[in-house]
Amino acid sequence: MRWNEADIDARLAAMAEQVASGYGDASPALVGIQAGGAWVARALNGKLARPAPLGSLNASFYRDDFDTRGLKRAVQPSDLPFDVDGAHILLVDDVLMTGRTIRAAMNELFDYGRPASIRLAVLFDIGHRQLPIRPDICGETLALPPHQRVELRGPAPLVAEVIEIPVKADE
Repeated sequence: MRWNEADIDARLAAMAEQVASGYGDASPALVGIQAGGAWVARALNGKLARPAPLGSLNASFYRDDFDTRGLKRAVQPSDLPFDVDGAHILLVDDVLMTGRTIRAAMNELFDYGRPASIRLAVLFDIGHRQLPIRPDICGETLALPPHQRVELRGPAPLVAEVIEIPVKADE
């Protein structure tokens, strides 16, 4: 299964409509989780009638599995060029799977201040939850088996495809 630039663009347009109808006059700040979520947040912001404040988080140090996952090679620092205190935040990620990255991102957000609200927007929701986290806005919901994931490539153009994850011999 693959999504080309036009497919992703259509999902982003639908998500932008949900943002517009869900917030009214209380425009949210978009915070993308690096790297794919930051790409999606930037593209989503471009679809909004009124661009929102835009930031990005690198929640790597806040993950509960940091000791086993380590850091990715290209780690960028978090960038929140607005006041988080009292802000309505729309946290944006590319793929929602277990919920652990979202939990880590929320923990980091609270280090910057106390937002008025945090809602979640994801381009793809593939299930596989380990934590009780669900998106408020979703481009597409998929039911993938445990050995498959969605991989987003970007930052421009954004394209995605389902990939197979090799099963370890001891599993």
